[in-house]
Amino acid sequence: MLRNAPMLSILRRPLAIIAALVLTGCAAFSGLPPGLSTEDRLKAMPTAGLPLQRPVNIYWSKEQIPFIEAQTDTDAAFALGLVHAHLRLGQIEVLRRVSQGRLEEIGGPFGRVRAMGRALRILELGRSSDAVYAAMAPPQKAFLDSFVAGLNHYQSHMAVAPYEYGLLGIAPEPFKPQEILTLGRLASVDVSWFTWFSLLPLRGRPDWPQLWNAALKRGTGAEPLVSEGQKTAALQGLNDLLANTARIGSNSFAVGGGKTQSRAAIIASDPHLGTNLPNMWLLAGFKSPSYHTVGFMIPGLPFVAEGRNERIAWGGTNLRSAASDLIDVSRLPADQIKTRQVNVKVRWWSDETETIRETPYGPIISDAELIPKLPGESFAIKWIGHRPSDEFSAMLGVARAGNWGEFRSALENFSISAQNFVYADVAGNIGQMVTTHVPRRSETPPADLVRPLSDAAAWDTILNSGSLPQSYNPPEGFVASANDTPPKTPFPIGYFFGGNDRVMRMREVLGAKTNVTVDDLKELQRDTYMASAVRLRDALVKRARGIANLPPEARNTLELIAAWNGRYDADSKGAVAFEGTVAALIPLLATPLERDIIEIGGSEYAIYADKVAASPPGVLELQIAASLTEAQKSVAAYPVWGDMHALRLRHTFGVLPLIGGRYVYRDIPWPGSNETIWRAGHGLSGAKMNTGFGSQARHISDMAYLDSNWFALLGGNDGWFNSANFFDQVENFRSSTLIEVPLRLESVRAKFPYRTTLNPQ
Repeated sequence: MLRNAPMLSILRRPLAIIAALVLTGCAAFSGLPPGLSTEDRLKAMPTAGLPLQRPVNIYWSKEQIPFIEAQTDTDAAFALGLVHAHLRLGQIEVLRRVSQGRLEEIGGPFGRVRAMGRALRILELGRSSDAVYAAMAPPQKAFLDSFVAGLNHYQSHMAVAPYEYGLLGIAPEPFKPQEILTLGRLASVDVSWFTWFSLLPLRGRPDWPQLWNAALKRGTGAEPLVSEGQKTAALQGLNDLLANTARIGSNSFAVGGGKTQSRAAIIASDPHLGTNLPNMWLLAGFKSPSYHTVGFMIPGLPFVAEGRNERIAWGGTNLRSAASDLIDVSRLPADQIKTRQVNVKVRWWSDETETIRETPYGPIISDAELIPKLPGESFAIKWIGHRPSDEFSAMLGVARAGNWGEFRSALENFSISAQNFVYADVAGNIGQMVTTHVPRRSETPPADLVRPLSDAAAWDTILNSGSLPQSYNPPEGFVASANDTPPKTPFPIGYFFGGNDRVMRMREVLGAKTNVTVDDLKELQRDTYMASAVRLRDALVKRARGIANLPPEARNTLELIAAWNGRYDADSKGAVAFEGTVAALIPLLATPLERDIIEIGGSEYAIYADKVAASPPGVLELQIAASLTEAQKSVAAYPVWGDMHALRLRHTFGVLPLIGGRYVYRDIPWPGSNETIWRAGHGLSGAKMNTGFGSQARHISDMAYLDSNWFALLGGNDGWFNSANFFDQVENFRSSTLIEVPLRLESVRAKFPYRTTLNPQ
């Protein structure tokens, strides 16, 4: 078993320290790559002697968005592999190592890195990858193999390696198809884990049963009580690492032909992830005999996750289902516990071997040092992602689908991550379906976060999307999803869902509109109104109006709040006054424990509004007066919301010690808040805050026209440091000036100024 390496142990090996300084210094302190134009970047594409059947054309927009024209499906897949490697090879290599728990290879022998790496190796995200690959139908397997061949060809023929290789000590190694499937598992981890990371440290408290029941009630939308999660640095690091790649939140909605100006359906989606560079999406299109599609792809995964083909379009949001259980195996007989040995390569250190224990109920995750547990306790993790399921083939099937029935059929074997898929088509039809595989658990809520061994029997029956809620052409003429609580089922799909602010706002706006256009949906994606904040605003103002002798400073804050329209626009004065006030008031209204549990279900301002309204007179008025006075510091320091609330444009390496500053580019005044449609997460603070999670990609398609497809990435399509397309779309994203990416080849040829022709051997 690996152990955390204390500093004294490291100092006993000075050669390792010297190697670390020399190797890191070569890349980290020798300067970033020089700036490159789009034309210069495209010269890096290998074009001759390729293992293709026929020539392939790749058309490039000025933003370096590619559209592939291939005469065979496998040639299209090979070209996709080249394109992904060209645009994001450094990012894909990092994701490969994270997905396999190989953090020490790039991060060295340090305690937090080791703890996170061991937890990932115990989780073994790729446990089912061999089985999934072996069971693939020949056409899908050939497509995946060709994509991998494209990745490998680019890597083996590149003249200059991506910057990440030198900084992290990455040596080129061929990709395997199973590794691509494992990377897909990384992008599909169970979002329940993030809630667990907050709750597990609390299980030693004497009032844990009450806290757990309160969390369950809050998670399902009932009245809360609440939590004081205390994560270790390593546990917080694992949380952040997984959250940056998992599709935790999103908005997605579609309007039927009866409510649109074009009389075809219009779909809009904007996924929410970490806002670091490079973006966790890349934008591409391709046409071959079986496929004609455009949209967002996860780097390293050769399918369109959100986009359209000639007949249908699709988007979605994370369902936040319970795809895992923690099973108590403390009393499991010894003969049911097996072990496996894992060789761990460690940068600047000797390789090591660790032992991982496994049970019929999953690996023993409590053996990870960063996972909190009770004395003498052992528990395994049973995850639906450890079962073979082929999301890759499912999404290729979606790309070929031409109607609702084919769309549903393609997703039958889709398991993770659980999605609320949204659908639209050229005939004006719209739909929404809950898509996942879940065990048929009891209706009775679990008595503890760690379940008894007997609860594992629920996994004997696995339900798929055919047993879960669906909606097709609902009478209101639109569908909308925002990680909200799904319709009730006879068995629990999950326990902790998002708040209702965003979905209710979408329903309010879409319900009132007719003759909807693309521009209407662009405007809705930019919406910054937050209903729960307005509810808290009204409760505050009502109570504050009754306070006698309110100090002038507090009176000034109160008037700004009272006049505020509930929108977190970058130029809003009222948003500053409101957030400054609630940042001072909420710690007086609830303990840290209460606050954490309230946040589990989202829309927490609605809960605090009820607290303010229900509190007896007396102490509350003093608290409000003090909070309004304190908020004057925010008002004086930050004239408008964009001064207080910024997006820090930075590469993922911006968090590194010592050298991180070189990867931070600038702070941008940024609209939005935690529960606005334009989502921009932030903490509770009256001081300047940076958002690091929220809206970071947008897509809209009017299905009446093949070319009416609009996209923007927060950042750019190219992950190559200092390229012209590294963050050239930031202003497009901020202003919602989306980029039109056509589907018709004649339009692509006319609109995209660059062409790369790939020639076979």
